[in-house]
Amino acid sequence: MTLINTQNRDVTVKKLAVLVTTSPYSNLSVTALDYIETALQSGIELVGVFFYQNGVMHANKGIQIASDEFQAIQHWQRLQQTYNLPLHLCITAAEKRGMSDENTESIHSIFTVSGLGELVELSTKADRMVQL
Repeated sequence: MTLINTQNRDVTVKKLAVLVTTSPYSNLSVTALDYIETALQSGIELVGVFFYQNGVMHANKGIQIASDEFQAIQHWQRLQQTYNLPLHLCITAAEKRGMSDENTESIHSIFTVSGLGELVELSTKADRMVQL
């Protein structure tokens, strides 16, 4: 059982879902990864992470971020492997950004191609959904 203080009241959260809409080259990616790892380490069950809007760019194999900048994909891979964390990718948002489930070479293999139905399912399984 873990308490998260929201608006000056404590809320018990056992199951959490996260919606990532920030791009991999945004500083908010670091915040999202830190938030998720802290939740996992404190015993909160993460039912899944859903990547939507510019968040789908985390799964894009074609994106190149300078080697001296934060490499979010390495951290997603580590979290996925360490915690068997489900990483869902909105295919509609991905297709708008040049990725396709027909060309799987454009999408990192740690991501599961999904749709908004999966987002709804994650929200029903979780006590809270957080968007970063």
